[in-house]
Amino acid sequence: MGLLFSKLWSLFGNEEHKIVIVGLDNAGKTTILYQFLMNEVVHTSPTIGSNVEEVVWRNIHFIMWDLGGQQSLRAAWSTYYTNTEFVIVVIDSTDKERLTIIKEELYKMLANEELSKAGVLIYANKQDIKGSMTASEISEELNLTSIKQQQWHIQSCCALTGEGLYSGLEWIAGRLKRK
Repeated sequence: MGLLFSKLWSLFGNEEHKIVIVGLDNAGKTTILYQFLMNEVVHTSPTIGSNVEEVVWRNIHFIMWDLGGQQSLRAAWSTYYTNTEFVIVVIDSTDKERLTIIKEELYKMLANEELSKAGVLIYANKQDIKGSMTASEISEELNLTSIKQQQWHIQSCCALTGEGLYSGLEWIAGRLKRK
């Protein structure tokens, strides 16, 4: 009876799920956060510190922490990892030169004990720009197939139009249903 009750209770969306959104500066993290929140493009400036918003989607409550991606702020990312269920890594698909930096940051994050059970969603953002790398090219460059401890998914998207963003949330929702 208790199991049935808890399953029914979870259908009403009273649980909150913590998501941390990271990526290098100018990748589109804040644009994605506000696309989820308001379904529109909000003109943003570089995030100094963090933004936090509650996003409700399909009766699922997400507390999303958008963390600044400047080099001076990345060392503080780990202070946000406690109780994080999912990490969204936003990658600027046009920024081939800095892909090695985000790869380094990604593997540093994945090595953190606080994220050992967190799922990882990687958004290959800015797919609307000519010459952008595909999700599979980014996956190969980041060596994502070597990630064995965490569940991960890479999703092509465009933060400005919202294309692909909700497919990423579908992947997260699918992981939550399996818990």
